[in-house]
Amino acid sequence: MFYAAQQRNVPIKEACIHTNMTELELAMQAAELSAEAVKSIAMAIAIGVGVFGPGIGIGLLVSKALESIGRNPEAAKQVMTPMFIGIAAVEALAIFALLVAFVIKFA
Repeated sequence: MFYAAQQRNVPIKEACIHTNMTELELAMQAAELSAEAVKSIAMAIAIGVGVFGPGIGIGLLVSKALESIGRNPEAAKQVMTPMFIGIAAVEALAIFALLVAFVIKFA
């Protein structure tokens, strides 16, 4: 209810009269909305920063693997297996960042 009153730019006193709510109840609703907004922003920052590192890591890993295959094509099989294991390990960090972001949002 507070959100609807806030969207119409209705003063708090009028919102209290029209919704039969006290000023304290309206303030509590506003605080809850603010807390949810802060949690959403924190979740976005956590996942953004948490995925940034693994993204760079995977890029460097594949870049160096392709560079080594370009220099020695016969070693492609020996390079590809550790590369995929490394990609899986680095991708696990991104999944942990996603998990932390969900904990921030819903805890």
